[in-house]
Amino acid sequence: MIGFQPYETFQLLIETGGVDRTNTLLCAACDAFARRGRPTGAEMEQFAALAQRLFPAAAPAARAKAAATLGRSEDLSPELEQLVVRHLGDDLPDFLVSAPRLSESTMLKVISSNDVTLGAALARRADLSNGVLGRLFQMNSRKVYRAIATNTAIVPRGPYLSALARSAQMDHQVAWSLAAREDFDAALLAPAFFDLGETDRVKVINAFSQRQTPAAPIKRTLEQLSVATGELTRALMKLFSENRRPEVTKLLHQITGLDEVRCGQIAHDTSGAALFVVLRAFGCDAQDGLKVLIHATSHDEDRSKALAQFSKLFETVSVDATAFLMSAWRGEVNLLDMTKPEYKPFEIERRRIPPPQTRERNPVVDQAIEALARIGARAS
Repeated sequence: MIGFQPYETFQLLIETGGVDRTNTLLCAACDAFARRGRPTGAEMEQFAALAQRLFPAAAPAARAKAAATLGRSEDLSPELEQLVVRHLGDDLPDFLVSAPRLSESTMLKVISSNDVTLGAALARRADLSNGVLGRLFQMNSRKVYRAIATNTAIVPRGPYLSALARSAQMDHQVAWSLAAREDFDAALLAPAFFDLGETDRVKVINAFSQRQTPAAPIKRTLEQLSVATGELTRALMKLFSENRRPEVTKLLHQITGLDEVRCGQIAHDTSGAALFVVLRAFGCDAQDGLKVLIHATSHDEDRSKALAQFSKLFETVSVDATAFLMSAWRGEVNLLDMTKPEYKPFEIERRRIPPPQTRERNPVVDQAIEALARIGARAS
């Protein structure tokens, strides 16, 4: 037994005691079950039968209270989980997130209700099966995608990776969450570049460091433009130094083929990240590129650290990579090509540190130590 009277006794009390007695019995039974340790199979079956009789007969407030109490148990069967889900009310999302265990059948039943708030709550759990995860993606909800993007227990692969990357293009909160993750390839956030903060923009650029990229359609355009790098940098320096950013917008539109809205974002990006991409795509090196960035970036704070970072990026990010990044801004490339083996991020091979070698003890040294110890003992 679980610490309370048999099912028949409770049934008799229900029939003779009315709703008030039922409310008390339901809350007491759920509290006793939640406090008790792991029940046997027979006890679980008996309590489930009892609970399924008590819940419908109790008042709504008592059902919600009993469901909240029962939800604290770590040993719920799928039938009991569904009773909690059915009667918990407004606290159900919190239960779906914090419950120690939830059966797959309960999760799928919750998802089948098409309630995006409940789906988003489930998406924050760390124990989602592939079947449940697939159904969550099928909900095609912004709330659900945002929850999945923050769930580091979910490692996006295959179609799930594609779905998250596309969601990041349309929802800046998804892009922010994915940019904050260490296990997500920031290069896939290239289309959402202008929705990101300065740090995350640099993170996207850095994801292309020492990395091969597919052929970029915009590269042909850049090669056909008869713009000398020196002339370009001098023109940009002059315009930025005189704060003529609208004219920078027109110039970028003429030489890059990007739309004016995007060029305006580049011209007014005081962090310099977007402008770096354009400069590097035109073949600028650190010497010429930094001259432009010094004039283009904000002077409200010390930018020496940021400029040093850009100096390193000029060395590690290739012209082809920045051209590919610009093509991503124009929607001309499939970012998922970057997941192919030949385009994987560059990883520095770690040097293996040999384990420390144990030195053989020198008998002469040992004798000297013992002699010193004896001398010290005599002196004392």
